[in-house]
Amino acid sequence: MKCSRILKYIIFICLFFCAAKGQAQFDARFSQYWEVKGYYHPGWVGQTDNKMNIYGSYGMQLMGFTHAPRVMYFGADMPFTLFNKQHGVGVGFFNEGIGLFRNQRFWGQYAYQMKIRKGKLGIGLQVGMLTVSFDPSDINLGDETDDEAFPTAAESGMAVDLGLGGYYSHPKFYAGFSAHHLTAPRVSLGDKSQIKIHPIFYLTGGYNIQTRNPLISIQPSMQLQSDFTSTRLDVTGRLFYTYHSRVLSGGLTYSPDTSVTFSFGLTVRGVTLGYAYECFTSKIGVASGSHDLLVRYALDLNVFKKNRNLHKSVRIL
Repeated sequence: MKCSRILKYIIFICLFFCAAKGQAQFDARFSQYWEVKGYYHPGWVGQTDNKMNIYGSYGMQLMGFTHAPRVMYFGADMPFTLFNKQHGVGVGFFNEGIGLFRNQRFWGQYAYQMKIRKGKLGIGLQVGMLTVSFDPSDINLGDETDDEAFPTAAESGMAVDLGLGGYYSHPKFYAGFSAHHLTAPRVSLGDKSQIKIHPIFYLTGGYNIQTRNPLISIQPSMQLQSDFTSTRLDVTGRLFYTYHSRVLSGGLTYSPDTSVTFSFGLTVRGVTLGYAYECFTSKIGVASGSHDLLVRYALDLNVFKKNRNLHKSVRIL
């Protein structure tokens, strides 16, 4: 067997087992987790009164590596009232490419919202579909193409995905808990390969500290994710400067034994732009970190109601 063929075989095996065995890493992580609450917590949808939230996030991970992961998330949520009760609905789409593998998910969310003292508690359900596909078209074996160890055609599999959780928001703090992949879906790739996705749990919390300067506030937060085999903790501190409707922020996130992340954000007229760079503290190095870009827009739903009954009197014309 040629050396080049051996190398290709090793690369293929590594890519496969990274996707098939690394269940704790199946859910991609976004560095600005505080801005994409709908991605992690179905109980969040509809918590912003009279506003539709639209999110978009794109991550470029492990820069400098061939076939490095690329992740994209798009989501939206909004509140509504039914039978004098508050509810929320949301949708989300996620796409991830890792080497020859692609992971795609689409889901719908519903949350029942209830007032508790000065805060709001949301109990949410998430139902969707999960698709994993493998495309070997980029594998070049030269003249020897009869090796059964290498698939010759693209394979994909689909499974139902289920999640639920609760989220409580207060003017001074917030806390959320959610569980994803509760059905422990199994995705078959052809007749010989199968990927099992274990449930993963998220715990998120944050606090708002107003300084003596009314323009400056501090918001510490944390997020814990675990499948009881592998666990990751992110601890963040962000500083906010608010002037009229403009908000400028900067933050630092530390994940023990993993990375340090720098983040920046700007909010103007309901539009939030965010950027984060994750520097790994392992031997991967600072230059091979991960970029995270985010756009969020909060649309005022009352804009339609305000214009609904507008009219002009002919006596004024």
